[in-house]
Amino acid sequence: MSDDFVTIDADSLDTEAAYRLIVGCVVPRPVAWITSVDRNGLVNAAPFSSYNYVATTPPMLAVNIALRPGAPVGTIKDTARNITETREFVVNVATEATMELMHRTGQNFPPDISEAEALGIPLLPSSKVAPPRIALSPVQMECRLDQVVVLGRGINTLYIGEVVAFHLSPEIYDGRRVDGVAMRPIARLGGPFYSALGEIFERPMLQRPPGGEGWVGGEKA
Repeated sequence: MSDDFVTIDADSLDTEAAYRLIVGCVVPRPVAWITSVDRNGLVNAAPFSSYNYVATTPPMLAVNIALRPGAPVGTIKDTARNITETREFVVNVATEATMELMHRTGQNFPPDISEAEALGIPLLPSSKVAPPRIALSPVQMECRLDQVVVLGRGINTLYIGEVVAFHLSPEIYDGRRVDGVAMRPIARLGGPFYSALGEIFERPMLQRPPGGEGWVGGEKA
């Protein structure tokens, strides 16, 4: 095997160069289409792709939200401010069908403008938190803030939320399992690119996960 690699010392990178590398290398990334509200109830909707689940008992999600680029030093984004102040948010799964609308919510809207209202995004009331759900998403997860972890040099902050309610479309949920193929989730690549699921590969689980889903040591759950 050839050792003809380009080696980059991470200590030599500024923020922009490090960003280009990390988002180009860590792919594909699921997109959290987050709805939140400010103290006055104004609804914010914005996409974030530095996101994943981090615990199962209780179910917990984490999203990394960086400071607002090009703004005065230390300026946080509307979503981060809303989550910090209200301690509630909803993660809506972005799909192929909602990609264009989701992408448009990534614009730099002023804090006093609701993306949902400006773009005509249909909303549904949540059951346990104040922020509404995006009706067009087949999966909506109501979250309450559990922890805030400032990362690195303070540009990035990790917001960890406990999922207190799941809302699942019957088109992708049979009462036990979520059909990820039917969901048709969208993922983020580096630069201006998104991706869909593409080819699906099946391999048995070699260690038993909770519930035994696909485990090689026994029958499928």
